[in-house]
Amino acid sequence: MAWKRGGWAAGRWAGCPGDLEERAPCPATFEKEKSSCQEKATAAINIGGLKMAAAQSSANQGVRECLSIHIGQAGVQIGDALWELYCLEHGIQPDGIILNTKMDQLDNFQVERMNASCDNFFCETSAGKHVPRALFMDLEPTIIDGIRTGKYRSLFRPDQLLSGKEDAANNYARGHCSLGPEIIDVVLERIRKLAKQCSGLQGFLIFRSLGGGTGSGFTSLLMERLSIEYNRKTKLEFSVYPAPRISTAVVEPYNSILTTHSTIEHSDCAFMVDNEAIYDICHRKLGVECPSYANINRLIGQVVSSITASLRFKGSLNVDLIEFQTNLVPYPRIHFPIATYAPIISADKAYHEHFSVPDITAACFEFSNQLVKCDPRLGKYMACCLLYRGDVVPKDVNAAIATMKSRKSVQFVDWCPTGFKVGINDQPPTMVPGGDLAKVQRAVCMLSNTTAIAEAWARLDHKFDLMYAKRAFVHWYIKEGMDEGEFREAREDLAALERDYEEVGQSF
Repeated sequence: MAWKRGGWAAGRWAGCPGDLEERAPCPATFEKEKSSCQEKATAAINIGGLKMAAAQSSANQGVRECLSIHIGQAGVQIGDALWELYCLEHGIQPDGIILNTKMDQLDNFQVERMNASCDNFFCETSAGKHVPRALFMDLEPTIIDGIRTGKYRSLFRPDQLLSGKEDAANNYARGHCSLGPEIIDVVLERIRKLAKQCSGLQGFLIFRSLGGGTGSGFTSLLMERLSIEYNRKTKLEFSVYPAPRISTAVVEPYNSILTTHSTIEHSDCAFMVDNEAIYDICHRKLGVECPSYANINRLIGQVVSSITASLRFKGSLNVDLIEFQTNLVPYPRIHFPIATYAPIISADKAYHEHFSVPDITAACFEFSNQLVKCDPRLGKYMACCLLYRGDVVPKDVNAAIATMKSRKSVQFVDWCPTGFKVGINDQPPTMVPGGDLAKVQRAVCMLSNTTAIAEAWARLDHKFDLMYAKRAFVHWYIKEGMDEGEFREAREDLAALERDYEEVGQSF
């Protein structure tokens, strides 16, 4: 690789102006962050050799909005489950009105606390209604129509739910070359409208599947355009990776390789989950005999909620959106962290278990709790971001990290001596009524950038090679306007990505 190895910030800057200037944030937010830092600097907390500062809540720092873009069937269905959870966490009813603000004056303080930072994800109208800062888009109307007629239909404005008339039919080329260009300008106009409602837009959270036609093809097209119009804004992906054994489309390997190649330069960080890993978790840990997409999406929703909790609630050690990429991405192309969540337990078993901070931390390093099928013991960690929420204190985190560092099964690359980024948020997890997960007092989501993910890429590349050796199904892509050379170019890029992971895992 051509990138120079070097140190990278493993903890949040400690609150002095000098540190802030060296960090060099984007000019648009420099003065705001510097002012807040000087006025409300807090004592640094040393956790596991990691210098971190207790962050002020985003309510004190000013609004830093995030726009969520849900693309294709997978992205839209994840979004449906996610915004249901957000509303429950913030006490927002399906019509967008904050719960109990008028009915029960005794609960006003609680409502105010829960609503402290929801402006980052919700826009409040003059009538007091909270509208999600989100856009749902699919090339065919069926899934979007489910939201238009569902329980939360009054939560969204009609122009936030955008659908075409013709399906991408699991074909990357239809989403990228033929159908996508017909609707891209409308989508960008809706995004501009949402962006204008923001006073300090942080970036975009993009939800999609790598294997679908819309999720792969249209997302590639959109991210190319977003990089032109919003070059300085953070773009984080939540991508559903093709499962090793469970497949919803024969051409998933083609779509996944093509979209990874075309978006790798435009995405800052892509958090990976796969359906088979989550199926297994729902079946083994939650006792769901036949997991549905609703079961899977609610679990993904808990992971995303934990990642965004520090943007929406007060915490003793909050993590900003840009900090994920700063601490998890050592080189621009090595930006595919694996998500892990703990505890994952059903309500009927929760009463017999004790979930201490060391227990849930250790669970995050277990293969069975990973949301992607790859063995972390076969690779080395480059960085781990541990996001705790609920009843958690830094002392317990310190002890838990020290224990994990001493384990031989947890191997870090030798060029990253610290390895851990920590976030602590005071808000405990909220469970969806009738859901599978038990209500717990504390939880942790780990985002780990490990060379073990190369195993997943190699598996996908092998499937691509088997089909492309016979040029199977390629004619459907050529028919929609693609050049066959794009297949070879994409495959070569993914081979280079495998080599990149191999190189960063090598010792000096």
